Formats: sequence, C-alpha cells, structure tokens
Amino acid sequence: MRSDFYYGGLAATVASRIRNELNSRKGLLSPDSVESPRAVGDTLQAIIAERFPHLAGNWCSEYSPEFGRRAMADFAFTDNHGVHSLVDVKTHREDAHFSMPNLTSVRRLVKLYESDANVFALMIVRYRVQNFEIRISRILFVPVEFLSWSCLSIGALGWGQIQITNSNRVDVVQGYSRRSWMLELCDRLSVFYPQEIAKIQERVAMFEGVRREWEAREDIWKFQ
Repeated sequence: MRSDFYYGGLAATVASRIRNELNSRKGLLSPDSVESPRAVGDTLQAIIAERFPHLAGNWCSEYSPEFGRRAMADFAFTDNHGVHSLVDVKTHREDAHFSMPNLTSVRRLVKLYESDANVFALMIVRYRVQNFEIRISRILFVPVEFLSWSCLSIGALGWGQIQITNSNRVDVVQGYSRRSWMLELCDRLSVFYPQEIAKIQERVAMFEGVRREWEAREDIWKFQ
C-alpha cells in the first residue's frame, strides 16, 4: 500500500497551505513569549492541529487531535486511500545555533510499521522572528523514511531514540523506499547496540572497583 498523499506531492501542497495560514496571523505571541522556543512551538502546534482538517480538505477522511505530551504524535489523520498517519510537529528557529530533537523510539516505530497502512510523519516548521512576529520560512511534511540517514542518529534512551542530528541540516530524499530505510535502521542498530553493551560493561567494571574501595574503607561516617 502506498499513498499518493506523500508520494504524489499532496503533502507538500498541504504544507504550503499551512505556511500561508500561519504567516497570515499577526500578534500570535507577546514580545516576551515570542523569544521562547517552547511557547512558539506550543502555539504553532495548536494552530496546525486545529486547522489541519480544513487545510487538508478532501484528502483527510478521518482526524484525531487528542494526544498526550508523551505520545508519538501531535495529531493523526487517515487519508482517502485509507493510510493512517501519526504526525509529529517539530519547530525550529532558524538562527538557533544547534538542536538535536528526538523523533521517536525505534521500538515504537517498528511496531507502527508492522502495518503498511501506517505512517509516522514529521511536520518540521522552520521559522524566524522579525519585529516580534513569527515568520514561517519553510515547512517539511514527510514520512520519517524520507529523511536521509545522513542527518539522523540513534540516541541512547530506552531501546534507542531516532534523532535529527542537527535541525539546521535536514536532508530529504523524496519518495524513498520504506523497506530500504528500515533495513538501514536495522544496520545502524546492529552497530549501536554492541557499542552500548561495551559502555555498560565499562560502567559495571568501574563500580565494581568503587565497591571494593568502599569495602576497604573505615566507616567513620556513622553515628556513635
């Protein structure tokens, strides 16, 4: 199953509509709040989630905006081909020096992609602040498998977190094969996990030494 929403360029059209919608709004935040990436991110995410069904039009047959902060997505929709997308909105201020956002757990993604009818999509909103107004310069709206592994890495959290290595550089391979992307993920994990095992073994050995040192010490810090 493959949806024309992503492979036929419709997602790019929706992204352009969202960009125009956001740029048409003035005074979204106070001069103080507009300097807070969290406040900007929450505001843009809320507007996108509210307006998405309208801006997606007939391509959106079902829609759900109800997700918690720890959820995999900010909203979800089903397109008219029956493909169900979980959409994670990421915002990035263009003059920020560096950011390395987590995208999702490798375990969550593997479970989601057991079905070809599911998509984990990213909506990456790049913005700048001019005269205390938010200006959207670009929106990328793509499945995670369209992101090149040249700009991704695996972070050591839980089973492993897929991360954008640097939000200032996001490489997109439009129409890339999900199968090829997932095989690359497996290749990277086959390197990542042994490295984590080696780190854990080193830490275990270190604290075995710490324990021996403390066992040999006189216990002077006790109540007499």
